[in-house]
Amino acid sequence: MYNFQTESLGAGARVSIFPNRTISFVPQFSYYPGFNKIHEYYLGLALEYKVLRLKTFNFYLLGHGAYNSWLNHESSEMTGAQQTNWNLEVGIGVTTNRCLRPFLEYRYNAKFQETHLRLGILYIFGCKGGGKGKGSKNKLCPAYD
Repeated sequence: MYNFQTESLGAGARVSIFPNRTISFVPQFSYYPGFNKIHEYYLGLALEYKVLRLKTFNFYLLGHGAYNSWLNHESSEMTGAQQTNWNLEVGIGVTTNRCLRPFLEYRYNAKFQETHLRLGILYIFGCKGGGKGKGSKNKLCPAYD
């Protein structure tokens, strides 16, 4: 993850739960280590809505609510800075349709008015083969069949 306003690098973990072909619930944990200007972590839940499903890629919109613990808030010059915060993010993303799915997301944090990119890999448990699309010998994850 890279936050453009704070020039911070972070890492995260997530689990994607597919109740159907269009919507995913995605619990997430994100951490920006202490070597950054902002030392913090997030624990939240995203809702992803697939808006365009192509043969190779899926494009989606997302909304994400999270608890934020800003660990070095005392060093901030921002008025009202506090350790415990709630955040709301909106964004767009793209991912592949394979079992091992690289993804790229662009997000906007409405509370702190900052943007960031997330680049990662999602592995789909129970996926068989390379996920090369309908009609192939290799099946996609059941959520995408």
